[in-house]
Amino acid sequence: MESELHIEKQIDLKVALRHYFGFDQFKGEQEAIIQNVLDGRNTFVIMPTGGGKSMCYQLPSLLMDGTAIIVSPLIALMKNQVDAIRGFSENENVAHFLNSSLSKGEIQQVRKDIQSGKTKMLFVAPESLTKKENIDFLTTVEISFFAIDEAHCISEWGHDFRPEYRRLREIFQKISNVPVIALTATATPKVQYDIQKNLNMLDADVFKSSFNRDNLYYEIRPKRDVEKEIIRYIKNHQGESGIIYCLSRKKVEEIAELLQVNGINALPYHAGLDAGSRARHQDMFLMEEVDVIVATIAFGMGIDKPDVRYVIHHDIPKSIESYYQETGRAGRDGGIGECVAFYSYKDIEKLEKFLQGKAITEQEIGRQLLHEIVSYAETSVCRRKFILHYFGETFEEKKCNEQCDNCRNPRERTEGKDYVEMLLNSIVLMDETQKAKHYCAFLSGHVTADIKAYKHDKLSTFGIGKEKDEHFWNAVIRQVTVGGLVYKDVETFGTLKLTDAGKAFIKQPSSFMLIKQHDFSGTDDDDSIVQTGGKGGAFDQVLYDLLIDLRKTISKQKGIPPFVIFQEPSLRDMCLQYPITLDELTNIQGVGSGKAQRYGEPFVDLIAHYVSENDIERPQDMVVKTLVNKSVLKVQLIQNIDRKLPLEDIAKAQGKSFEDILDEMESIVNSGTRVNISYYINTLLDGENQEEIFDYFSEAETDDLVTAYHEFDGLYTEEELRLMRIKFMSEVAN
Repeated sequence: MESELHIEKQIDLKVALRHYFGFDQFKGEQEAIIQNVLDGRNTFVIMPTGGGKSMCYQLPSLLMDGTAIIVSPLIALMKNQVDAIRGFSENENVAHFLNSSLSKGEIQQVRKDIQSGKTKMLFVAPESLTKKENIDFLTTVEISFFAIDEAHCISEWGHDFRPEYRRLREIFQKISNVPVIALTATATPKVQYDIQKNLNMLDADVFKSSFNRDNLYYEIRPKRDVEKEIIRYIKNHQGESGIIYCLSRKKVEEIAELLQVNGINALPYHAGLDAGSRARHQDMFLMEEVDVIVATIAFGMGIDKPDVRYVIHHDIPKSIESYYQETGRAGRDGGIGECVAFYSYKDIEKLEKFLQGKAITEQEIGRQLLHEIVSYAETSVCRRKFILHYFGETFEEKKCNEQCDNCRNPRERTEGKDYVEMLLNSIVLMDETQKAKHYCAFLSGHVTADIKAYKHDKLSTFGIGKEKDEHFWNAVIRQVTVGGLVYKDVETFGTLKLTDAGKAFIKQPSSFMLIKQHDFSGTDDDDSIVQTGGKGGAFDQVLYDLLIDLRKTISKQKGIPPFVIFQEPSLRDMCLQYPITLDELTNIQGVGSGKAQRYGEPFVDLIAHYVSENDIERPQDMVVKTLVNKSVLKVQLIQNIDRKLPLEDIAKAQGKSFEDILDEMESIVNSGTRVNISYYINTLLDGENQEEIFDYFSEAETDDLVTAYHEFDGLYTEEELRLMRIKFMSEVAN
């Protein structure tokens, strides 16, 4: 009889699904979850983005008496969901939201609809739920159940912790004693336990779907020429919908504007925009009036668009949870979804700075989450395997089907048994009390403050792996962690502990293949540069050497220093872009039309011959237009110099430092435009001193300021030398 009743209920649910939403089948465990809610049980749902979480509370709310209270952190997401539910219903009042964007009259209407029984779902922000007048009102109406969307916001270990979420249980108890369903797309085992404990629902039935999104392709790229790369990528995916994430609002505005001036239909989306603009931009994206939304990673977007074809991270996010959730907005319809993130060490330094000034515990948690995203970015193992391992799921990398860059372009593997042994023995030696950074320093023989404090530099095995650097040892730790020999203890903020497999390995060491790690030096914020031969997009050392030789030859012919012709950053850019016409040469860093006309011919001829001879695939021909306001400021600067205004006054008027103005002038002069700053230099240096410095630069092999400073034994300041170098370049090079 019981089984017959269960079958009958199942049929009813499918009929209800068809009736309300027009679907014939449930996704994954939706049906069992909905049944659990209908049975009045506490329910905990961990389901990846695109898995159909919202159906788990939408359908039961329509089938049960009373109103379901759904807590959601985002006003935009509430509006989006309410619009979607109303689209399925004949009754406009079936769903409402209650938040700070409503007027008093609108709030009265919402309450009236709830009291009349028309409203089955009420979406509220946690801040609205804590207001006394809302609590008092909700105690007077029938509540079917509470749902908490984005439940990871409850946990301090979640990527988007919100203190007001910690009060939800206490508020629910004041309103009504009804079941709770908590839902999240990203929860590590630690976060899951934290949520259940805080909500006092350790008795909840847990439904955990696989985190694997097999239609998503994951790729990490070094942050080199990032803006050109993004524009090139979007132009290769014309007409497709995409999202670009940036670290700051300022960068969001810059990138959106840059895309617009390059003919790409894009809009910004961040918390600094007024609610009207945000809603308008979101609707335009949903209605496909714009192709690209540029958003802050700090401000989650309530955009439920099924056909987002790519998600690009201009800056790496602060945790794997954030990354997973944001990339999860791609390919929700099961179609292609490409997830490309640009990574540089500098991004991590910026994120670490954001942690300063916060409570110690918060800093420790933040650093550990950061360490995990660094490990993900730098790993050479299957990215899908890495992500799933992080969320407590095992995965065979052959099932990735080359849906990540590491599986598509596998890196060299070498036997690493001895290195793994060294690492595991060091962990045992230190009683499993240290974090990854400490073991990396210990094995490579680097005496840090902590190594000294613990006197670990006195141990006989200190520096046992010093033929390898800390970067290498970090990669070993990442690979043995994913390989299941070691785990990071969350409670102690990431100290390394051995698993049973790790202990077994020490007793009987066996083969362990290590994958060669990625090199992320030479990024846009870095002084170094990756030196590899080859094709468009990678730095070409062979061509660079040829260009250096050509510059030397022309320098001798004309009797001028080599740096006057083209500076090294310009030559390096030529080795990435392969310009073969004078027009293309003007798109190279530090080359204006004047400089291209004066010196460019032999350089583009050499490059054209080289490209043809070596069958080079050049990067897609594309001129990235720079933002207009920058050009305007440059024009203003030149005009103000022509008017002989003091440079300090020009800097102040443009809201810049004196050093910024010098940078601007160097950029202008190096690109081939003359500026006459003699009027200003004359107030600092007499004619004889100027002549001495000018003669020096005429004969110098390098324009390096440190070399010049030492040459004159500190007689002239760095500022004076910089100004004279600008004068020299302006008069001799242009």
